[in-house]
Amino acid sequence: MYNVLVVKRTRIIDCLEKVGESVVVSGWVQVVRSHGKIAFLDLRDGSGTLQIGGFTESTVSAISALSSQDVVVVHGLVKKRDEKYVNSTLPTGIIELEAQEVTVLSKAGEMPFDMGGKQLHLELPTLLDHRTLSLRHPTVSAIFKIQETIVNSFKTTLKENAFTEIFVPTIVPTATEGGSEVFSIDYYGHKAYLGQSPQFYKQMMVPVFERVFTIAHAYRAEPSVTTRHLSEYVSLDVEMGFIDSFGDLMDMVEKILRNMFVAVKNNNQNELNALKKDILVLGEKPFPRIKMREAQEIILKRTAHDHTTEPDLDPSDEKEICQWALEEYGVPFVFITHYPTKKRPFYTMPDPLDPEYTLGFDLLGIQEEWVTGGQRINDYDMLVEKIKERGNKPEQFEMYLQAFKYGMPSEGGFAMGLERITKDMLGLSNIREASLFPRDMERVDERFSSR
Repeated sequence: MYNVLVVKRTRIIDCLEKVGESVVVSGWVQVVRSHGKIAFLDLRDGSGTLQIGGFTESTVSAISALSSQDVVVVHGLVKKRDEKYVNSTLPTGIIELEAQEVTVLSKAGEMPFDMGGKQLHLELPTLLDHRTLSLRHPTVSAIFKIQETIVNSFKTTLKENAFTEIFVPTIVPTATEGGSEVFSIDYYGHKAYLGQSPQFYKQMMVPVFERVFTIAHAYRAEPSVTTRHLSEYVSLDVEMGFIDSFGDLMDMVEKILRNMFVAVKNNNQNELNALKKDILVLGEKPFPRIKMREAQEIILKRTAHDHTTEPDLDPSDEKEICQWALEEYGVPFVFITHYPTKKRPFYTMPDPLDPEYTLGFDLLGIQEEWVTGGQRINDYDMLVEKIKERGNKPEQFEMYLQAFKYGMPSEGGFAMGLERITKDMLGLSNIREASLFPRDMERVDERFSSR
């Protein structure tokens, strides 16, 4: 008997370079197809999926006895498929493995649903209740391979533009943006919070490195269950010093996002094929930039809905103005600037020409907010005044204010939610599909109602 344990394992994707050679592969059984005197299985490892055929009495018997998610080791011969049997949907679809020996390493229990289809047709609660299983399906794991590319592109773009990556805490002494939407915790008998964003820390690092970015978990105790919100999400945060205007920030946002779309298109075609998705091509068309009140006037003319006195855009407004941008500029993205000062965090710079509005912005993309940011107040006395105006005590922000008391240049930054970008880029129906283990009002791994 062939001893598979003494032969080095070959990753499935590398079998493409080993046609005519004997190899050992191992992974999880996705599906078994038994046809009497021959049998096939689709084997998945971390690099891909491979069809394996059994054509002898012993291998047909061994394959036919397998179940979905059994962990197996297979020794066999890599062969090219006949042209009429090529599977163009798989990178390995031009080859198959002729099994010579099949060894079971671990038997799987009976699956609660069928994993053998090209798509995993499950209701979202079922998908999440069995998360460790549903993530094994190629169309689900593909989402997170694409998400990895999004993050890598974010980091690469910023490093190419002289940004330093920093790592910041998520347990904080005060609420970053004020309000009640924070999770308070007992920290050794003292009150602390889970950070709403890494805002303060990235600002404090501007006098150290000038340009910084961080990828941090952030927490929002928002009392809502929607398709676009999570209680814990991954925030991609940027802060940069010595800006000439908040236009510099919007320029950097555009650069980051354009590179993200190109990176996914260039690096994730297999995953896009599995998901049956096409990636948007942004080209070189600039994203329009308009003030919030101008956006409301456009929406009024297009819909006859008068929201021109509202302090913000509602979800229907966001969809409408994105559609306007697509029709007028050829891109479904638009920067909305100059939100009311009272609706933005205390550290946002008021417009010197009209202090009721800020030098802040949101980038709306596809149909909802993708990025929020703006120029910050860098003057110490002005910042202290704004803290007091919001009913807070400067002594609660002592370390934060220290960075401004001892020299802070003009600066600003922005943040984008990783899960929301993933959701909209891939046209997913719910943001929970873009989170490995989503947290919301109804779930921390398991649904509260099921405990």
